[in-house]
Amino acid sequence: MRVLGIETSCDETGVAIYDTERGLLADALYSQVAIHAEYGGVVPELASRDHIRKTLPLVDEVLSEAGLTKKDIDAVAYTSGPGLLGALIAGATMARSIAYGLGVPSLGVHHMEGHLMAPLLSDEPPDYPFVALLVSGGHTQLIRADAFGDYQLLGESLDDAAGEAFDKTAKLLGLAYPGGPQVARLAEAGDPNRFSFPRPMVKHPGLDFSFSGLKTHVGTCIRDLKTGASLTDQDKADVARCFEEAVVDTLVIKCKRALKQEGVKTLVMAGGVSANKRLRERLQNLLGKLGANVIYPAPELCTDNGAMIAYAGALRLIAGENDGDAPEVRARWPITELSPPSVLA
Repeated sequence: MRVLGIETSCDETGVAIYDTERGLLADALYSQVAIHAEYGGVVPELASRDHIRKTLPLVDEVLSEAGLTKKDIDAVAYTSGPGLLGALIAGATMARSIAYGLGVPSLGVHHMEGHLMAPLLSDEPPDYPFVALLVSGGHTQLIRADAFGDYQLLGESLDDAAGEAFDKTAKLLGLAYPGGPQVARLAEAGDPNRFSFPRPMVKHPGLDFSFSGLKTHVGTCIRDLKTGASLTDQDKADVARCFEEAVVDTLVIKCKRALKQEGVKTLVMAGGVSANKRLRERLQNLLGKLGANVIYPAPELCTDNGAMIAYAGALRLIAGENDGDAPEVRARWPITELSPPSVLA
């Protein structure tokens, strides 16, 4: 089965083709960074309009790359939530129209299940069960996966997600949008020992996260540095490094705790923040010493992309799932509401 995957949950338009026999055939991504940069964040209306402009040209691009025509597509998968409602509607409308025109089934896919499945596109996919850290601009979650579709939420952020904290810290430092990668690059020149930033909730039992207080602490630190003087480049680098260290330490401590609690030896990491170099190194070093495996997707599959939607959609489509008479998009959609496909259950 050849599945066309379309991802439009936020500010990136992703389109891909996945073949259940041959694997990923083509993948294309368009980022809206230039559009939203002057506003310092995503403008939902602009995001929706740009998805409408870019999706169909990207469909043509991946078909050409794969050496296929529209008639070779057997099904269409698209992101139906969670995400920006207007952006989801734009993608779902185009995806379902393509499927209707071709006379093939369509299926709405959970965005976070897509991220969860992205590492399984690697040459050495993990075996179940595993613990997954889904960490992005909108989500920070620890999930136990016992099978495809069989998920248990172990912990999540009670306020700001890790990626959101990176972006807000970037704004405090006067960095350009998107802020997360900018903070990580600036941190390379920083002193990790200059400031003592808190590791939120690591002394609390359980696996929940909270990064809002850390962001506030960073803001206070910057305000104190500005008293009587302007912020130097080294000041900014030191703040960025100490902030990054605090986030990474917090995520690593919680991941270690989750693996021990669940008696699992494999950690799967996905989402935009999973591309962070320091986080990958720290998890690899610490968990490797404990005999645990850390698996994450290729860098290009960390951010939102069509490949993860095509793959997750394919797993459900081959099990017989497809859109009902009244499919819906959902801005909020807990991943625990999913269940394994009946054929796989």
